[in-house]
Amino acid sequence: MDVEGQVELVFSSEVARTGNHVNLSAVRTEGEHLWLAGDETATIERLVLDSPSAPTRGGSERSFALADFVDLPGPSDEEADIEGIARAGGWLWAVGSHSLARKQIKPHHSEVKAVKRLAKIKRQANRYVMARLAVEPGADGRPEPVRVAADGRHSALVGGAGSENLADLLGDDEHLAPFLAIPSKDNGLDVEGLAAHGESLYVGLRGPVLRGWAVVLELLPVPDPTDPARLALGAFGDGTRYRKHFLDLGGLGVRDLCPDGNDLLVLAGPSMALSGPVRVYRWHHAATAVTGRVVRGEEISLVTALPHGDGVDHPEGIALLEPGDPAGARLLVVYDSPSLARRPTSHSVLADRVVIDSAQPRAPWEANPT
Repeated sequence: MDVEGQVELVFSSEVARTGNHVNLSAVRTEGEHLWLAGDETATIERLVLDSPSAPTRGGSERSFALADFVDLPGPSDEEADIEGIARAGGWLWAVGSHSLARKQIKPHHSEVKAVKRLAKIKRQANRYVMARLAVEPGADGRPEPVRVAADGRHSALVGGAGSENLADLLGDDEHLAPFLAIPSKDNGLDVEGLAAHGESLYVGLRGPVLRGWAVVLELLPVPDPTDPARLALGAFGDGTRYRKHFLDLGGLGVRDLCPDGNDLLVLAGPSMALSGPVRVYRWHHAATAVTGRVVRGEEISLVTALPHGDGVDHPEGIALLEPGDPAGARLLVVYDSPSLARRPTSHSVLADRVVIDSAQPRAPWEANPT
């Protein structure tokens, strides 16, 4: 692992008040623009970097609420637990964790209350969505999501009220259905990565990990012919509505996905409530697969290991910077639960710039619209 430098990400007082800046779970770059999401709200943040290739600071933050662009199935202020974002064509994608959550034990809880909390499981409707937001230049020329773009594109949602979501689709799956009723940190279903390439959307699962094998789902979202504000999960040429890819990540689950040409970079970490190890793998030629794959051997290689703390500094999101850094740092890494050392001020956190090998670099938003 070679951390070449750090980037101070500066947020507004409102984002700092909600704590979204210390719960970062997803990141994607777009030239000098940086899209970020946290897992405690239903918003996406956009920052402006001081350099697209070797940034040291990101600021001028704007926050965009999902409820302003799509009709969420739950209350507009309920968290969506956004765990992945992607940029392709004229679209910005965001996906919720699709997971159940078990109540946590806190230090001040008595034994009786602790036992009761461990028996409580909650389901929040906004976690079960996949949003495709139309993006166009705003008044300042910078990209921003809109409900309906000037060219007629509509922001739309998979998993709106009364419609099928990804968990519904997996209800009869021989591998994943048994995990739908299990909370995320218990190795239940837990989406934590998203990448768009061509017409396909790749969804990485932190859990379940099946006897050491991680799972990436490949989906084909299509417009709902009856409602431009909704998407459906379509079928591939062979009639299957999703492809399952099983990855050898050394027993780890997927924490994020990032396209690099036809490859996918895979951020891998523990599926349960553990602090490490955390690694980045390269899934070679991922976008060329035409059926579900068992990805092992020469098809996947270790790129680097990332630093992590004990209960703090959890790597949660990766994105590619533009080429041009003389030191060769191409990977931007953001961290959940940053330690005090990663919090230079109450409104900012530090991300890392990491040196990795390059392979067919192409900006994710330059892929064909989906």
